[in-house]
Amino acid sequence: MATQFITEKRTGAEGVSRLAARGVTVGYGGRAVIDGLDVEIPPGVVTTIIGPNGCGKSTLLRTLTRLLRPTGGTVVLDGEDIAKLRTRDVAKKLGLLPQAPVAPEGLTVGDLVARGRHPHQSWLRQWSSDDAGVVERALTMTGVADLADRPVDSLSGGQRQRVWISMTLAQGTDLLLLDEPTTYLDLAHAIDVLDLVDDLHESGCTVVMVLHDLNLAARYSDNLIVMRAGQILAQGHPRDVITAELLHEAFGLQAAVIDDPVGDRPLIVPIGRTHVRIEPVNDAPVK
Repeated sequence: MATQFITEKRTGAEGVSRLAARGVTVGYGGRAVIDGLDVEIPPGVVTTIIGPNGCGKSTLLRTLTRLLRPTGGTVVLDGEDIAKLRTRDVAKKLGLLPQAPVAPEGLTVGDLVARGRHPHQSWLRQWSSDDAGVVERALTMTGVADLADRPVDSLSGGQRQRVWISMTLAQGTDLLLLDEPTTYLDLAHAIDVLDLVDDLHESGCTVVMVLHDLNLAARYSDNLIVMRAGQILAQGHPRDVITAELLHEAFGLQAAVIDDPVGDRPLIVPIGRTHVRIEPVNDAPVK
């Protein structure tokens, strides 16, 4: 059963995107990584951005969260130009988990998660029992309530990712952007974190992720955005997007795409030069 989300959903009209990039151009040092890109993030689903290294995945995510300012085009959040919103107001609407975040040495889990309430604090509104309740629910949702008094730097990689997601939830937003949340995690811990992401989605959260593992992206996503060279090559449900032809075009990867034996999504089987039995692969249902 999905856990009740810690804040009211703000998806607006059914099917209307809350977050979009319109004609966005952005880059580094005068070099455009993304040029004139348009994308709509569908509400209420898990969207995962995939693509080869250097294609602009993290650049797009950082631009959607206003960490990068585009040189052209507009990012729209709830119908407004995100560049014109106050930082505090943006933080109340969306939460970001960056790549490999680092907590100050000795900071406890409870103190880190409580920092998610900072956008809601002001001279007139100090810490309250309501804030404490949000933090407690965020810790419970991510399964780390029993770690509240532990230093963050004493936790395993998987535990730390759960704690950082908990801090993001404490912001009180149902729009979460996660930049490679499974980086440096072994497969078991990666599955654990992605199961948590799925729980958050089931509770009413819209999630946008960047992932490198294509099979995990297909398994845990309702919507895939496939990028190459700063542009969107394809977008849609994994069953509609993942084909052998697209994998070759996007990644230069030779692979068979078969039905996942334990799910309803496609499964990618890479074909290398060695240890490959061509006949069984060809006999499998290829999409």
